[in-house]
Amino acid sequence: MRPGWDEYFSSIAKVVSGRSTCLRRQVGALIVKDRRILTTGYNGAPRGLKHCSEAGCLREEAGAASGTTHELCRGLHAEQNALLQAAFYGVSIEGGTMYSTHQPCVLCTKMLINAGLVGVCYLEPYPDALAQKLLEEAGIVAQKMILEG
Repeated sequence: MRPGWDEYFSSIAKVVSGRSTCLRRQVGALIVKDRRILTTGYNGAPRGLKHCSEAGCLREEAGAASGTTHELCRGLHAEQNALLQAAFYGVSIEGGTMYSTHQPCVLCTKMLINAGLVGVCYLEPYPDALAQKLLEEAGIVAQKMILEG
């Protein structure tokens, strides 16, 4: 059976997460506009730097709980990398939708709001109530997706 658009793009986000070098959580994201993939991103260290899989996990060493102390991480979030790819290559994402394997954190949510995205589809929830509140306040439609099979 042919997948719908949301399921199709969510499945691709899951494939993108396979490039992640994070030791704690593999996240993939893509930005879509008019049913076209504009950018992708996965979580990992900045360009040219050692990945956590090589250098170790600073958050793990500090005993950081999920959803806290993002500043201790040497990596960028998948959503951030997708946004940065748009900036790097001069691609307009205003009016687009983010598809991600995980619900964006509050840091990424604020960036998505300012980037002019209108929707967020995610596969897994993330423990960040403020992020959800800001999405609602900004009028961004956020929905949890379920992949069949």
